[in-house]
Amino acid sequence: MSAQQTTDSIFSQLEAYGHQKVVFCSDPHTGLKAIIAIHDTTLGPAFGSTRMWTYRTEAEALYDVLRLSKSMTYKCAIAGLNMGGGYSVIIGDSRRDKSEAMMRKFGRYIKNLNGEFITSEDVGTSPRDMEYIRMETEHVTGIPESLGGSGDPAPVAAKGVLMGIKAAVREMYGNDTITGRSVIVQGIGHVGETLVKLLREENAKVYVSDINEDRVRQVSKKYGAEAVSNNSIFDIDADIYSPCALGATINTQTISKLKVGIIAGSANNQLQDEDEHGKMLLDKGILFAPDYVINAGGIINCYSELQGFSKRRTMQLTENIYEATRNVLKLSKAENISTIEAANKIAEKRIADIRKVKSTY
Repeated sequence: MSAQQTTDSIFSQLEAYGHQKVVFCSDPHTGLKAIIAIHDTTLGPAFGSTRMWTYRTEAEALYDVLRLSKSMTYKCAIAGLNMGGGYSVIIGDSRRDKSEAMMRKFGRYIKNLNGEFITSEDVGTSPRDMEYIRMETEHVTGIPESLGGSGDPAPVAAKGVLMGIKAAVREMYGNDTITGRSVIVQGIGHVGETLVKLLREENAKVYVSDINEDRVRQVSKKYGAEAVSNNSIFDIDADIYSPCALGATINTQTISKLKVGIIAGSANNQLQDEDEHGKMLLDKGILFAPDYVINAGGIINCYSELQGFSKRRTMQLTENIYEATRNVLKLSKAENISTIEAANKIAEKRIADIRKVKSTY
């Protein structure tokens, strides 16, 4: 591919997703290779986490950050937050390549955006990394509570997913009790493990799976869940599949295997193709609670930090995910459209409405 073709390809992708700005960050002194994508700032400054991952190619990293940042725009809109959507990815192995200097340099790039982008932790980053970024810029959340921040957003994120699961269960079965329901939780990081804890507290039957087999054994023993291998999760006959790892686990191959009535998890971009696979789930009668609707607890936690809200107010906002999910499911049913299409319509309407408000200033 020539340099001209590469440029054309990048700009065509930005146009397709509707992005305002994409910043490529390269610093050979610290080894930093990062991309910051700002999708839409109609509702406010772009908010999005920072993910560090061993992408196979730079094109794969760009594709991921474009999808994630667009999803954040819709997540903020449907959650009723006055924030726009963005995201950032750092290319590299977080266990081997990350350093204080790298994270602080990345903080410098964020600072240079003058508040247009605000970040927090994600896969491959931690509250400690947010501390390093904070040394260079104020435009970061999720720093430890001991330093005046909101700390780990995982508990709030997991609570939001539980609210989404309950709303989907109510739609499917007529009541929202999950006692005795069976749930497959795929991916037991911070959010996944907390979700397992919450589900077991409600006496749900829980299956756990993760690429880290030691962690599976540890979590299954700790909470009384049943460990299953990654290869066999789609063979299990269960009520709910809850993807809590990386995205695109719902695709043509897995949909044909799924033996569940509901999909509701914390992972971002769970559908490999929104249009195709959203329709496939609708046709198969599987109720999909759109990821960006029910995993908004994490961003609500960070938004509360920025606004100075109390923990109680944060949990109130998170519990609103129940009604937000119900509204999506009702619209899907009323118009016979996929739940992801219904969620997009609700989010896009709020953005369009606020754009009208701002045009009068």
